[in-house]
Parts: sequence; structure tokens; C-alpha cells
Amino acid sequence: MNSDRAMRILRVSVWIIIIVMLVILIQRFPKKNVINIDSTKDDWAKLVLVLNSVDRDYVDNIDHQAVTEKILPSVLAALDPHSVYLPPVDLEKADEVLQGGFDGIGIQFNVPNDTAIVTNVIAGGPSEKAGLLSGDRIIKIDDRNVAGVSMQQDSMVSMMRGPRGTKVKLELKREGEDKLIPFTIVRDMIPIHSVDVAFMINDTTGFIKLSKFSKTSYFEFLQATLVLREKGMKRLIFDLRDNTGGYLDQAMMLSNEFLEKGDLVVYMEGKNRPRQDLVADGKGSCKDIELAVLINEASASSSEIFAGAMQDNDRALIYGLRSFGKGLVQEPVYFSDGSGIRLTVARFYTPTGRCIQKPYSDKYEMDILERYEHGEMLSADSIKVNDSLKYVTPGGKIVYGGGGIIPDVFVPLDTVGVTDYLIKCNRQSMVVKFANKFSDRHRTRMRTIKDMDALYAFFAEHNLKREFIDYTTVNGIIPSESDWKISGDILMTQVKAVIGRYTPMGDDAFYPIYLENDNVVQRALGE
Repeated sequence: MNSDRAMRILRVSVWIIIIVMLVILIQRFPKKNVINIDSTKDDWAKLVLVLNSVDRDYVDNIDHQAVTEKILPSVLAALDPHSVYLPPVDLEKADEVLQGGFDGIGIQFNVPNDTAIVTNVIAGGPSEKAGLLSGDRIIKIDDRNVAGVSMQQDSMVSMMRGPRGTKVKLELKREGEDKLIPFTIVRDMIPIHSVDVAFMINDTTGFIKLSKFSKTSYFEFLQATLVLREKGMKRLIFDLRDNTGGYLDQAMMLSNEFLEKGDLVVYMEGKNRPRQDLVADGKGSCKDIELAVLINEASASSSEIFAGAMQDNDRALIYGLRSFGKGLVQEPVYFSDGSGIRLTVARFYTPTGRCIQKPYSDKYEMDILERYEHGEMLSADSIKVNDSLKYVTPGGKIVYGGGGIIPDVFVPLDTVGVTDYLIKCNRQSMVVKFANKFSDRHRTRMRTIKDMDALYAFFAEHNLKREFIDYTTVNGIIPSESDWKISGDILMTQVKAVIGRYTPMGDDAFYPIYLENDNVVQRALGE
């Protein structure tokens, strides 16, 4: 009995000790800090609570601005691939491209051999007034050496740009001069043109290339069409390849030039944005012009709106490759610190009801690469179409949704004429380097060339083929007879186009020559 009683007392004592120890442990550790989240009152409740908790209890002082700048891009990236936060510097650059102008000195240049060479001096700009010439080498900017030091081209651009009225000092090497020539240039407003070129391909067909839908695109386009009409234009090839878009109103006004009254251009719709139709007023000046539109995988947004409007209204044939597939209405919001966001608020739909936006996916950013890998750039049969997204135009033509604009006339990437010699020349920029050297030798004469007839007469005076082959051979790239037979015409066209760009005509000389080898343009011409 005494033994049993002793065991009971021992067990009770052990439990008392355990309970006491648990009480002590509980007292030593704080209770779990559980915050109630009432998402019925505020869908962002957890986010606000986390930020408040960090602000109240974090171990160190917090740089609120730095944290905010890191958080905002992630927040918007979680919505869709095109809603973005733009810090002040990025927002300024994004707006600058579309505003139609920037402050600078007014030159174009390239850097073929670690030294910047002026290729074009913008007419009426500060550099022309100061006396800069095409072919000048930029050696110093504000006493800083920029030649032969592997400086990035963007860095040189940043050094030369700045607020209008301020000055920048350049030191240039000019052909025939032993010493560097100093210039002090006062920065001013430099216009950005969105119409790269407008010219007549033949007696009745005009060609206009639009690089972006900027604030001035509609006005530039009207000016170009007036000139081309005076030269006999009855048909227009409108090149929107690599045009990533821009202002919706510009796409609307350009579409309006070609459509009849009441024709739907595009409509927009979103959860918080009721459907809004944009309709042509029938007052356009180009309704009598036959139209062909060129697109490729980089044609996006406003380019797709225009191409879709022309295709769905049976107004034009679309040539080329399937467009990018960006059909989101992005509303800008500006903040007082100079930053801002581009927030997706609706989607664009073509007149037949096709959603231009391609589906979001884990491989969204790799979509273009996947098109190459799947053969879509070489074969129309490789374009994936969804029969459930089949639409019919008023004229009875079948068009497909699912993202982007599928051309009426598929034109594959041109691989004809590609040889090892051509590839090596392109990889080592032989065409540009040769054109620079050739232009240096003939700079004085080239500055007098003001039209295409004079340019072709100039080419006839030189054996460009022989000179180019000798140049590549010296640089270790030697063509076989078969290589030149296959690739020679392509390379000579490129050489002549680049040399033409170094004349006062600039792109007005480059494109008419360069497009001679463009299979999409030739297809649109019916050749």
C-alpha cells in the first residue's frame, strides 16, 4: 500500500513540474501576432497591413521611396505584360519618342569602327547652322574623348542631348584637315519624323514607310500623300513593318482617310470601360487610292488597329507575316514626381469582332522566337488558327482571331541569296564599313548629289563590285565564284543603299535602293 501511494505521489509531482515548466515557457515567448484581414471591406487589406507592419516594426529605418520604386514594377507586372510603371527618366524617354521632338543638336551618326561618324545633319537644326558635315568624326564631347574608347552609342547620344538653349562642345576630325575642328553648338528642339520615307516606286505606285504613330504622324502622312498624288500616285504601299504603335488617335485618323462613312475602325471594351466604337466619317482624302499594307511580327498596337480596319472592311490587302498581337488600351497616369504608369483598361477589337491581343502565357515574352522555331516565318501552313475564332468580312473573306493580324498574302522571310560569304559580311558589318571608307574618299563629290539620277550616274563611274571584293578579301572574307553569283546582287544593293544614305538625300536615297531586294514589297507590286 505504501509503495502504491508513493508511486501516485511521484506521478503527481512529475505532472506538477511539467505544468510549471510549460507555464514558464509560455510566459517567456510572446503570443502569436495574428491580424484579422477583412477582405470584404478592402480587397487590398493584406497589402496595406503588410506595409503598415513593416513601417511600424522593421528593425532599421526604411527608405520608403526606394522600396516603392521596387514594388510598383512587380505589382503591375502581375497584371499583364504591358501594364508598366515608368520612373521619371523612362517616362520622359517613352513620351519623347511619341511627342514628335526632343532637345538636342540635330545629327544622325553611326559607330562602325569605335569612332562616331556623322551620317546626316538634320536640315535647319543646330548642327547644320554650326557647320557640321556628313562624314565628320566625333572625337571629343565637352572635352571628353569619345573616340577609340569603346563608348556605347547611347552614352554619346545622352552627352549631346540636353535642354534647349544650353551648349555642347564638340571636336571633330574632318577629311583634309590635320587638326581637330572645335564647334560650340546651342541645343534646340529637334523634330522626330515618323514618316521615314515617301517616294514613287513606279509611275503609279507610291511607297510610304511609317516608323511609329507619333503626335505628328497624321500630318506627315497627309503631306506625303499630297506630294505623291502630284507625281501620279494611284496606288499606295503603306509599310508598317517594325512599327510598334503609338497614339490611338493617329491610327484612327489615318484609317479614316481610306474608309467610307459609317465604317467601323475599331472598338474598345473592358470591365470598367463600356464598349466604345470608333467610326469613319467618310471625309477621307485617300478613298480613291488602291491600298496595300505591309506588316511583320514586330507590327503592333496602332499598326494592328490600322491593318485590322483595312482588312475587315475589305479596303486593302495585307502582306507579310502575322503581326505581334498587342491589342490593349493603356491609359497613362502621371505623378507629380515625374513618374507614371501605363495601365491596361480595355482591349481592342477589329470591326469583325476579333480581339487583337494574343493570349498571355508563360512563354509570352518568347512568342516571336517560338514562331521562328515552329517555322511560321517560312510557311503559312505553320500559322496556328483557331476555327472557333473564325470571322467573315462584309465581302465574304474569312479572317481569324486569336491574336495579331494574319496577312491576306503571306510572304515568308527571304532566304534566297544567303551564303556563308553574305553571313560573314553581315556579321562583321562589311557593308557599312566599306561604305564609310568609300564615302570618305568621295565626300566632296557626294555632297553635291541631290537626286537619284545623279546618284546612279555616280555609281556608274566606279567599279563597286571590285572595290568591295578587294575590301572584304583584305579583311579575310574571300568569296568563291558561286558565293558571289548567289549573294553578289544583294550585297551590291546594300552597299549602294548605305552609300546613298551618306548623300544629302539621306533615307530618300537609301530606301528606293534597299527595297529593290525586298520580297514583301516586290510581292505587293505583283512581281
